[in-house]
Amino acid sequence: MVFHRVFRWASIPLLSFCMLTTSVQAQNLLRDADIEYGLSQIAKPVLTAAGLSPSRVKILVVNESTLNAFVVSNDVIFVHYGLINRMTSAAMLQAVIAHEAAHITNGHIARRMNNYASSRTAAGIGLALAGVAAATGNAQAAAGLAVGLQSSALARFFKHTQAEEASADQSGIRYLQSAGVDPQGMADVLALFNGQDLLSESRQDPYLRSHPLSRDRLRAVEAYVAAYGTDTAPDATADYWFSRVNGKLSAYTRAPTWTLGRMKETPYPDVRYLREAIAEHRQSRTKQALKAIDAAIAMRPDDPFYHDQRGQILLETRNFDAAVAAYGRAVQLAPNDALILSGYGGALLAVGNIKDAKQVLEKARGIDFRDGSMLRDLSVAYAKSGEQGMAALVTAERYALSGRMEDAGIHAKRALGLLPNGSGPWQRAQDVLIASERAEKRKK
Repeated sequence: MVFHRVFRWASIPLLSFCMLTTSVQAQNLLRDADIEYGLSQIAKPVLTAAGLSPSRVKILVVNESTLNAFVVSNDVIFVHYGLINRMTSAAMLQAVIAHEAAHITNGHIARRMNNYASSRTAAGIGLALAGVAAATGNAQAAAGLAVGLQSSALARFFKHTQAEEASADQSGIRYLQSAGVDPQGMADVLALFNGQDLLSESRQDPYLRSHPLSRDRLRAVEAYVAAYGTDTAPDATADYWFSRVNGKLSAYTRAPTWTLGRMKETPYPDVRYLREAIAEHRQSRTKQALKAIDAAIAMRPDDPFYHDQRGQILLETRNFDAAVAAYGRAVQLAPNDALILSGYGGALLAVGNIKDAKQVLEKARGIDFRDGSMLRDLSVAYAKSGEQGMAALVTAERYALSGRMEDAGIHAKRALGLLPNGSGPWQRAQDVLIASERAEKRKK
């Protein structure tokens, strides 16, 4: 698992993500191939029932221990790891996904964009246009429009109305029923917030601040659950991947002693080994960590994510040749997973295989550019191969991704002086420079 610090404009989904927050600082995502695949498996039946494409809508984990989930575009649902850690069933997570999917399908995001487009405030107009630019993939336009928005305007933008919440609840439960998921999961999620409405707003979890919770809403959800019934067949796939996602997240975000003391609570032996491997690795007990992950691999030898986890343990303990072999096997099993490719590229770079590292990392960037560690390694690969212009460009993009716009501008200028005028990479550097200059103007 890798923590990625991402500034709001540099990635299209994360442009939207950072608009949710009341600060304008860079934020963190938890990027992990295993977890993101597991979330896609959990979400698939619900998104399909909602009429959304499971291949287009990603579920991403935010590095926040608070309880929250939100959408700000049609292609990403964000969930705080703190909320997943508090859940006890796949149905609860699927209920959150169904509710947020309903905000998409019911047009709540588009409606608020339109409302802000009609506003005469700079923040309102800027947010609406930035959202449009992000949705169309125009990172340059999004960069100039999103920087400097007022936090008070953002708070108003993201606060759903009670009518929207009621609509999303009703639609969400309908999606759950259609997908064969127990709708009781939605009532169980709302129960997590029981009593928080009595707290001051500053002490409430952010979900409650953006998703109004009233007694009428609770009663309505309970009535929906009673009407639809809870007689659903178990979903073995969702249950397994929930245990794995929840178990891996808790192993990384809770103390290793906490994880090791609760191993018996995990019903799947391979997931127990995974959690043990992470806990041992975090305590620098490499031999025990490798023994545990090897036991998981023995149970699921064709699981690319267990080989990826083995590669990460080896790479972080400087066993570079072995890491290359482990990541190489993971890539054989999942050749188009950007995060696995990123790890493989880093391992190849560590053993001095610059040519292959550059090729693998460029493939990863082409699939998903929101990976800061991949951009760092790619810039090193270009520098070591003598391509200083490309090294400067990728460094500029990495700084922009992390919100260091002044540094991004410095490296973008350097790239412009080294790259062929008018080429594709030259244009990318130009985009970063424009964004940097606009960000600088916003400070004045």
